[in-house]
Amino acid sequence: MDRFSELQAFVAVAEAGGFNAAARRLNRSAPTVTRLVAGLEARIGTRLFSRTTRQVALTEAGERLFRDARGVLEDLARAEAAAAGAHAAPQGLLSVTAPVIFGRRYVAPLLRSFTDRHPQVSARAVFVDRIVNLIEEGLDVAVRVGELAESSLTAARVGAVRRVVVASPAYVAAHGRPAAPEELAAHRIAAASPGTGDEPWSFVAGPRRRSVAVGPALMANSLDVAIDAALDGWAITRVLSYQVADALADGRLVELLPGFEDRRLPVHLVHAEGPLRAAKIRAFVDHAARALRAEAAGWAA
Repeated sequence: MDRFSELQAFVAVAEAGGFNAAARRLNRSAPTVTRLVAGLEARIGTRLFSRTTRQVALTEAGERLFRDARGVLEDLARAEAAAAGAHAAPQGLLSVTAPVIFGRRYVAPLLRSFTDRHPQVSARAVFVDRIVNLIEEGLDVAVRVGELAESSLTAARVGAVRRVVVASPAYVAAHGRPAAPEELAAHRIAAASPGTGDEPWSFVAGPRRRSVAVGPALMANSLDVAIDAALDGWAITRVLSYQVADALADGRLVELLPGFEDRRLPVHLVHAEGPLRAAKIRAFVDHAARALRAEAAGWAA
């Protein structure tokens, strides 16, 4: 096995956090990746990873080599890209992930306009309501709503949203308007999970926090189901502001308890960090950031 393949496998395992994930990223078998890393360890005479049944972590020697090896691979990729012109103009497959409703309403139109502008790019949209590992699942860019965990990803903030309790005007006319979170117990609730299913609803107003058990009459694994229940006047629901921005703007829904919802949740575009990024990623992040920042004023209104 050549030294380049060994370094490539080593860096992939370190970045992906495991041999199986690295193998998927490199389109190789896990035993091949394991042999490459073992060969590198044998050649330099030290262990680079501490392995347990549940995780793989860099040793001190591995940390030092990782910093240098990643730089070597980036320099080589940069030189090849410059010679081939691969980073001069956006081209190739761009894979983007986002939460389902956010993706459908905001990201899908951006992907269409981006590929119109850059016909050498094709797009893959992965809209799921879970945090996706970009490296492990072979994705380029993600939209993340909420506070970011520590990671090696580069983030560009594009706006903020907040949680809102909403109902239709017909529901309010028939059942009244709760004046405090504790009064929600007397109302019919539709909730979506994960995050707002049968869990208590936590409210933040200034320094004060309160948690309220709501006992939903309907729980669903789809936000659309809970939102439809509110639009139909059947129940109250709680979602993120961008998910019902249009319905609030045109009066089909009204916000309840706004004085108890002052926490803003950031929205970021994230991608793998490093000086070397394909032109398609650079261009899309710039394109999406401009457009999303222009939209952001309506998300948390």
